[in-house]
Amino acid sequence: MENKITQKEINQIVWKACDTFRGVLNSNQYKDYVLTMLFVKYVSDVWKDKKNFYATKYNGDTARIERALANERFKLPENATFEFLFENRNEPNLGELINTSLERIEDANRSKLDRVFRSIDFNSENNLGQTKDRNRRLKNLLVDFAAMDLQPSHLDGNDIIGDAYEYLISMFAGEEGKKSGEFYTPSEVSTLLAKLLNPQPGDRICDPACGSASLLIKMAKEVGSNNFALYGQEVNGSTWALARMNMFLHEIDDATIEWGDTLNNPRLLEGDNLMKFNIVTANPPFSLDKWGAETAIADMHNRYHRGVPPKSKGDYAFISHMIETTYEDTGRVGVIMPHGALFRGSSEGKIRQQLIEENLLEAVIGLPANLFFGTGIPASILIFNRAKGNNTDVLFIDASKGYEAGKNQNKLRDTEKISDIKRIVDTYVNFQKVTPLNSEKGVVVEDKYAFRATIKDLEENDYNLNISRYVDTFEEEVAIDVKQTQETIVSLKKELVSVEDKMNKYLMELGF
Repeated sequence: MENKITQKEINQIVWKACDTFRGVLNSNQYKDYVLTMLFVKYVSDVWKDKKNFYATKYNGDTARIERALANERFKLPENATFEFLFENRNEPNLGELINTSLERIEDANRSKLDRVFRSIDFNSENNLGQTKDRNRRLKNLLVDFAAMDLQPSHLDGNDIIGDAYEYLISMFAGEEGKKSGEFYTPSEVSTLLAKLLNPQPGDRICDPACGSASLLIKMAKEVGSNNFALYGQEVNGSTWALARMNMFLHEIDDATIEWGDTLNNPRLLEGDNLMKFNIVTANPPFSLDKWGAETAIADMHNRYHRGVPPKSKGDYAFISHMIETTYEDTGRVGVIMPHGALFRGSSEGKIRQQLIEENLLEAVIGLPANLFFGTGIPASILIFNRAKGNNTDVLFIDASKGYEAGKNQNKLRDTEKISDIKRIVDTYVNFQKVTPLNSEKGVVVEDKYAFRATIKDLEENDYNLNISRYVDTFEEEVAIDVKQTQETIVSLKKELVSVEDKMNKYLMELGF
């Protein structure tokens, strides 16, 4: 078919649909309505596409069409489609009709969508206004989405809706600022983590603070096949629902996404024990206060045997959990942390020292400032690897200067001409390939960028991982030509006198 709808066109339409709620709700609230309606529109159009395909294939034989549809990956009742809602857009109980349709979609797809729509109410007077205003807004939303034809046969690409969903989530993250860090990791950072951890076919991959699951989906794409198992847990109910819908739209039906507090109520279990994974990755909330330190000492899974982190900073609580959920011989962890986690002392210092002495730490990567929504502070990536063997070296990379400056957010570049992501990944991969050092002192891998540290280097620095202790980033100041500078100052003073004389002359002519 000619003129297939493109990613850019869909992105523009769904972003315009947000105008229905702007000024009424903040984006933290209205994102759930817009994303849910996008979901309903897409599954309805996919269902329509399937029906048309089977109608053609079986020459309109109703029984055969119904039998074929019954074997599809999801089911959609006739009175739960977007078309049904659009036809009833002028009904006085429109919000109620949408709620009922969502319940029917859930019921028909219980294994994939159980409880996904439980926290959204299209009939909410508090959120959407009194009946007349509410109906007008919901009708506008339906009209906006009716303009899109999202049947897969009409789309310019396979993952176009999953990507539109990701696009919307990232746009909401940009609007929301601080709160958004709870549900979204910037795409380039997710790509970097996925390439560093390099998941392989057959891997079990987990994100214990998964937000909207964008990082998990990047990991899945990096595998290069469908042979993987994804697991996640998310504490926020509406964000958990986004993650489930996001997985569904990316056709990852067997992902296990649990709802709950990972540190206080880990839900990914096998029997009574923590489930184990090949790769565990996360962008957890930075320095989480009141994370549950008071009950950590009695943790039934013994996650804090290296020590209990301070109650006002949960960074090492997440690290401890993540390491304990990896396979003992092969597991790898990639986690985004604030720089404070690299050098803070007290209980965190003791945990950090033990992790290093157990030879679990493999790399410390400093990222540019202002990459993340909601915080301008620079972050770092810590990589832990249970398969280091006799290699006790640790790689330090200072990637803080490699980025593209943006108006609100900086970005890691990833183009053919210049790729900050590729430079980091290549440095890490080469580090893993090269023979470990047999000296006490580390070596510069790349001047002002990367350093290969020995365990002795770390000991001498009291297990402080501050990157500037290992990577020399000192820039010599350009020598100043004092004589030339003095001459320039004299010249500028003469120019200033001349300009002032002219101004005084003009002012006198004007009568001042």
